[in-house]
Amino acid sequence: MKRLFLVLTLLSLLLAFSVPAFADSHCMDDLGCVEIGPDDPIVVGAMLTVSGATSFLGEDSRGGIEIAINDRDGMVLGREIELVVEDSLCNAEGGVSAATRLAADDTIVGVVGTNCSGAAQGALPIISSAGMLMISPSNTSPSLTNADTDAGGAYLPGYFRTGHNDLFQGAMAAQFASDVLMAGSLATIHDGDPYTEGLAVVMADTFAELGGEVVFQGAVSKGDTDMTAILTEIAASGPDVLYFPLFEPESNFIAAQLVNTPGLEGTIMMTADGSLVAGFTANTGDAAAGIYMSGPSVSGDAYDEFLAKWDEEYGGVPPSGFHAHAYDATNMLLDAVEAVAEEQDDGSLVVGRQALRDALSAVDGYEGLTGALTCQSESPFAGDCATGTALAIFEITQAELDGNWPPPIVWDLSMAMMEEG
Repeated sequence: MKRLFLVLTLLSLLLAFSVPAFADSHCMDDLGCVEIGPDDPIVVGAMLTVSGATSFLGEDSRGGIEIAINDRDGMVLGREIELVVEDSLCNAEGGVSAATRLAADDTIVGVVGTNCSGAAQGALPIISSAGMLMISPSNTSPSLTNADTDAGGAYLPGYFRTGHNDLFQGAMAAQFASDVLMAGSLATIHDGDPYTEGLAVVMADTFAELGGEVVFQGAVSKGDTDMTAILTEIAASGPDVLYFPLFEPESNFIAAQLVNTPGLEGTIMMTADGSLVAGFTANTGDAAAGIYMSGPSVSGDAYDEFLAKWDEEYGGVPPSGFHAHAYDATNMLLDAVEAVAEEQDDGSLVVGRQALRDALSAVDGYEGLTGALTCQSESPFAGDCATGTALAIFEITQAELDGNWPPPIVWDLSMAMMEEG
């Protein structure tokens, strides 16, 4: 599988390098330009997971993108906005395929996505080499904004995100477990994905720094359904908290089976934003009650208006937690297009690709739904535009088992500061 992925990546990079930059005399941009004819739309790409078990993430982000476009009446610079969506799944191979297709389209000004950090690791080399940019609403792996390849960093120029960095989320989860739950011991489970493994490592490292004991760190594989073996192994270490920042359905199986595992009767369960989805309680059953989840927390009048638009357009509430981040990412990209596009005598537009990257890099104090966003340029936060403050701990209650969503916030960083004060 790794060999096949390497071959796909090399082939895709060759295709990306073969995409010709706009060779017009008006283009003075180092990375080339997008030429938009007088009557042509402005094309925005999106790499989202729109099929499979994580399709709720793609649905969540696509809604945010579409509402952002609708709020502009579907227009920017007097042109219609056209959205091209490719399925990046939630893995590196899907990211390679989606990025290859988008990089081959020289009309695309920029890309919103991916949803999953694993897909981003496959997509980023292709998007970056093609001179394009991608701005993710929900990648959270610390590796993606870290340029130190010796330390596992995967950052490449052209990468941005409005989602938080899990250096923040993992630390917050550890502080909650240590200070609020008064946990003395911790076990973690990941599935080898850059997101799940990175978050589990940050949680464990921070928990240990706070004086706790990390008694178990293990992994399952995507697709596993019987979690008996690893749960039995964990029970032997008797952790106060089990942290499993996994996606569904693996998180559902762990939660449902833990309650029947001897030795784990008093263990508190914690997971993260990969499972902070509307279907979690139905897919887990009664075992979901009492589970703590870390994830995005957005509030305010503008966000309430957004939710009203969502209900009117799609019905109900968003299925996951990164819709507002997708809304902000889309607006930041379109604002950058407005800022750098140059109109020609014939009515066409020329949009420099390096100029677009520079415009996003210069974002400072952008007032989005998710808070004030400032894009950083220095590793290990290169491309990070969020501060990590729009995060909270949620608790699944009986109300969520009865169909309510989202669950209530029980703790966030502002509460932590009040406790310290």
